[in-house]
Amino acid sequence: MGSDFVIQLGQEALWVALKISGPILVFGLVVGLVVSIFQATTQIQEQSLSFIPKILAVVVALAVFGPWMLSVILDFTNGIMGNLMQFVR
Repeated sequence: MGSDFVIQLGQEALWVALKISGPILVFGLVVGLVVSIFQATTQIQEQSLSFIPKILAVVVALAVFGPWMLSVILDFTNGIMGNLMQFVR
């Protein structure tokens, strides 16, 4: 197991983490921007107004993308566990 293999495995793990976190972060960002624009236009500066819609957006994103995220994690884990004997050498 050389350093190239370890670097490739690390890159794949980072890519999986980005793919999984991407939809949740995008949903939170879009809702945050919409709420910020709403607050700027109405001049309502309530701090708690921005948190509740973001939390709801994250919950919706988890409900919508949850099965896909689980399959990505399981594919990555199965790939590692299936080749575990090659990693040990």
